[in-house]
Amino acid sequence: MGRRIVLLRHGRTAWNAERRIQGQLDVELDATGVEQAQAVAPLVAALDPALVWSSDLARARLTAETVAKEAGLEPSYDERLREFRLGDYQGLTHAELEARDPAAFALFQRGEWDAIPGAETTREVADRFVAAVTDLAAALGPGETGVAVSHGAATRAGLVAFLGWPLELAHDLRALGNCARVVLEERSTGAWAIAAYNL
Repeated sequence: MGRRIVLLRHGRTAWNAERRIQGQLDVELDATGVEQAQAVAPLVAALDPALVWSSDLARARLTAETVAKEAGLEPSYDERLREFRLGDYQGLTHAELEARDPAAFALFQRGEWDAIPGAETTREVADRFVAAVTDLAAALGPGETGVAVSHGAATRAGLVAFLGWPLELAHDLRALGNCARVVLEERSTGAWAIAAYNL
């Protein structure tokens, strides 16, 4: 009767398509993102979730609302599930950042974001994400499934921290696609294991 948690990335935005850095800027889903959310909703609903929690940013909210409606639920919103705040880089395209500062862009590409002016550190993001997912797990009964709709980088950092792994291992995980999901299952010991990644 182990519990299950689904970590779901939001659907695509126009900024994703443009390779523009979103961070915590509030960008809506584009038409493709809406279609992605509509396509993934029945797959997640088939897991019979008891709860759908979401980042309060628009791209995650609309994804969560689509999933929750399919599952007959009302989503809840939690700012702890937001994407990294990326400070001075928010709003820039990858090409603009590279032209402005090639060395900084190289660090950005490697996921080394702690030195970005005005940004959150990886530890700060991981800690708030873990707190949210821990609360979600605690709200589930035996054998129940919870869904957390969030963002790509925050989910990877939060996932490795939730499992007790070193934060550096987040760089070894492939970036999550839009509306891709991670499935975590609770073992009989109470520990959690990755059952699927980037579905």
